[in-house]
Amino acid sequence: MPAQKLLKLLAFFFFSTLLPQSLWANTDHHKITAHAPIGVMGDHMHKTGEWMFSYRYMSMSMEDNLQGSNNISPEGIRDSGLGLRVVPLQMTTDMHMFGAMYAPSDKLTLMLMVNYVEKEMDHLTFMMPMGPMMPMSMNETGVFTTKTSGIGDTKIGALYSLRSGDNTNIHLNLGLSIPTGKIDYTDQILTPMNTTPSPRLPYPMQLGSGTYDIQPGITYAGTRNSWDWGSQVKMIIRLDDNDEGYSLGDQTQVTSWGGYRFTHWLTGSLRLTYTHADEISGKDALINLPVQTSNPDNFGGERIDLGVGITLIGSEGAQKGHRLALEYETTIDQDVNGIQMEMQDMLTIGYQFSL
Repeated sequence: MPAQKLLKLLAFFFFSTLLPQSLWANTDHHKITAHAPIGVMGDHMHKTGEWMFSYRYMSMSMEDNLQGSNNISPEGIRDSGLGLRVVPLQMTTDMHMFGAMYAPSDKLTLMLMVNYVEKEMDHLTFMMPMGPMMPMSMNETGVFTTKTSGIGDTKIGALYSLRSGDNTNIHLNLGLSIPTGKIDYTDQILTPMNTTPSPRLPYPMQLGSGTYDIQPGITYAGTRNSWDWGSQVKMIIRLDDNDEGYSLGDQTQVTSWGGYRFTHWLTGSLRLTYTHADEISGKDALINLPVQTSNPDNFGGERIDLGVGITLIGSEGAQKGHRLALEYETTIDQDVNGIQMEMQDMLTIGYQFSL
């Protein structure tokens, strides 16, 4: 990422962090109990000896295609002169994430997350031209769907407190992604020659990165009366190429949120997220298909998402320690490298239990 862009991100984070703190300082001594929206990971710490177990279901949808920030039709991709005869139309990703957190001390919280991933992508195949006289408006060969499912990459991490006060908390995030997700899945496709082989699928359909990835970050959270807010900066840094000769792009994400507790058991939230990702470095020699998702240059870019969430909080009796939450995010601006599918929306539903 260019240094200028990184400085802008850091400035945004510290502005959204320090400004609320200065506004609310010395006005209230309400101890922080609020969590970030359920789509934010590593947002809070625990007291010595506390455990928390969680389950999140996340469903992400992509549809249609962009070239940079402009829409491009399947026919436009076919006629682009890039030799692309297969066009992705729609993709869904469903993740089941199981997490655990434990605090050996007030200053340190440890984390573990494993996940099960299901991916599905629909494609349109155009016929290969059979000669110089064949018009560019070739007939469609047909449509087909590829699917993969299995264990994704495993994440371990730690949160270290820099400040823990009545109104504000600041902690460091440090994570490591372990490459437990497979990156050599195959499935049957429909080629422009109307054949149906089963080659290795393109990068988006694989379930892991194949690399050990460091995930550093910093998180701020504040609260006053019924209001809470926070910001988080997190990065994904790939340590090396994987066994297939490539590494997914590094990533930086900045997110800020605000929430309001309507009653002792119901909270609403708004969240804004900026994500920057680099293109893929290197190439898998076995991924060589006439589709944009096989080209490492067609990855990465910038995206802004807006999220709306609700949280049900159990504070008394048998419900104490239980939290049920939902967050819906939609993409409001996107600029991609090359030609890519357009991100549409994401739904996260989660349950957490602390003891």
